[in-house]
Amino acid sequence: MEKATPPITREAALRIALAARAMPNASLPALIDLIQRRLGDELDEEKLRQVTVTMLKTGFASADGEEDGEDIGIGLEAMKLAVRILWGETQGDESLPRVEAYQAGDMPGSVRVAIASDKGDLLSGHFGSCLRFLVYQVSPDEIRLIDIRDTMDAEFADDKNLWRARLIGDCHVCYVVSIGGPAAAKVIRADIYPIKVPDGGPAVEILQPFQTAMLESPPPWLLKILGVAAEKRLKNYSAQEAVTADE
Repeated sequence: MEKATPPITREAALRIALAARAMPNASLPALIDLIQRRLGDELDEEKLRQVTVTMLKTGFASADGEEDGEDIGIGLEAMKLAVRILWGETQGDESLPRVEAYQAGDMPGSVRVAIASDKGDLLSGHFGSCLRFLVYQVSPDEIRLIDIRDTMDAEFADDKNLWRARLIGDCHVCYVVSIGGPAAAKVIRADIYPIKVPDGGPAVEILQPFQTAMLESPPPWLLKILGVAAEKRLKNYSAQEAVTADE
């Protein structure tokens, strides 16, 4: 007996899953249903290139009973991003910053930092659902974007949070807008220090205070990452300073 061919190829399924995440208020089942109604049940990468913003706009509007598609709560820019993803653009975002070359040893005394992002050069993503991680090498005098890591394959992992932690396993720190307790535990077990910044913002602006702290007042966890011995770490923080900080 011949093995049945799945109606949606793996690559097409990955693109659809990522496109659904790019659109607020659009669920994955709803997007699959819309595309299959327009393009047929069997979907591959070539067929997905037939998807247009107008198709998404009118399709979701029709499902919501709206005639003009203006009130479906998704947004034109989000639909444009979803279409670029469905078409197979590598990152699906024209506003992404440029990656710079980096070799081990280029930036002595630097640490590697992941930024959870949904758009451009912004810290804007939740750990468990961000579209990508921007990976920066940070030293006291330089911030360099060295990689952009897509999270598409997380959709097919048994443990999505563990997969994401492993994706940035070479990083020392991860900035997120939010992260749940179980996910944070997996990140910490991977020797990555999670930092929440609920309001997000431009990645470089987020990293500048971190850069300053590396030089002027590194906390004990950062000194550990930088390889400073335990007894020297403690000299930077008296008990009184710790109490004051807690207050």
